[in-house]
Amino acid sequence: MSATPVSHVEGEARRRADAHDHPLEHHFERFATTVSRWAGHSVAFFAAVILVAGWAVSGPVFNFSDTWQLVINTGTTVLTFLMVFLIQNTMNRDSAALHLKLDELIRVTSQARNALIGAERLDEEQIEQLEKDATGDGA
Repeated sequence: MSATPVSHVEGEARRRADAHDHPLEHHFERFATTVSRWAGHSVAFFAAVILVAGWAVSGPVFNFSDTWQLVINTGTTVLTFLMVFLIQNTMNRDSAALHLKLDELIRVTSQARNALIGAERLDEEQIEQLEKDATGDGA
């Protein structure tokens, strides 16, 4: 019995679905989505401004000590480090979903070139060649 061929899109969707079987992955993705949405909200920006203003105003109380400076430096460094991973997770999922949607549109559009399906996984030279082919500069 032969297996039905699996497209790049379906294979990617299955691989991602298998990765979601781990409960920690599901919780992390929910957490990353929630934090990314909150961090991108104007309320988060104003909360950060108020926090920094409060820190700055407290400078004279702590005589602008090294510890006072260390608090903001350490806090912002740790927060930035953690946010990189949360935002990257959200961007990876958004990008994968967008590529799946575009691949689906390419697949169902008769004038589209199926060679473009999965183009995001090609190296830079291959993408440049596809671009040249599309613009007629491939000579």
